Amino acid sequence: MIRVAVVDDEQLVRSGLRMILGTAPDIEVVADCGGGEAVDTVRGSAPDVVLLDIRMPDVDGLTVLRGLRDLPRPPAVAMLTTFDANEYLAAALRGGATGFLLKDTDPEQLVQAVRTLAAGGSVLDPGVTRAVIGGYLAAEAESTAARAVATLTPREREVLTHLGAGLANPQIAERMGLAPSTVKDHVRAVLGKLGGLNRVQAAIIADRAGLVATPRPAPTRPGDRPAAPPGSPR
Repeated sequence: MIRVAVVDDEQLVRSGLRMILGTAPDIEVVADCGGGEAVDTVRGSAPDVVLLDIRMPDVDGLTVLRGLRDLPRPPAVAMLTTFDANEYLAAALRGGATGFLLKDTDPEQLVQAVRTLAAGGSVLDPGVTRAVIGGYLAAEAESTAARAVATLTPREREVLTHLGAGLANPQIAERMGLAPSTVKDHVRAVLGKLGGLNRVQAAIIADRAGLVATPRPAPTRPGDRPAAPPGSPR
């Protein structure tokens, strides 16, 4: 079972997330609380994944994140955010967060995100990815990252591409036909060459380096009509 703790100052949000995650047979919400008691609650419940509100009135999410990273066995932490919390995102990334999710994330995507985080992967909701990238990569940092990517071997670049897709080590091993231990060594080498980054930071670098493919529109066939704008007569 994947053990999850939910930290949010709103009881309604905590209850909603607990209900959604409770529908998954392999996930158990072992605790939920506000920010003030978060570190002690996580220390006592030992979750694999923490969903942490980035803005709370009693103790802000960044302070809680620092406390969680100092635990002997820190969990994977995904920040719960809204579109108007962009100023916090880069700081959370530097603080060791491995995921960023909007509070209105689709339930199925939320469940899958928790599984990915528990497996050692990273999660960036498309709704916040650009804000995270913009806040983290200033022009100087971006050029430094570009130079670092140029030093990677072809295999390391392939590993970085998979990191950019948010894959965990076992998934990367399956894609590349390698042993998980070999992938672990490659990931360690990639993160080291990029300046000791974490997986989410590496995913951002991969995106900026053009290694992450963007979805292409479906091809049209002869005779297809372009889709009408919403609300227009057909």
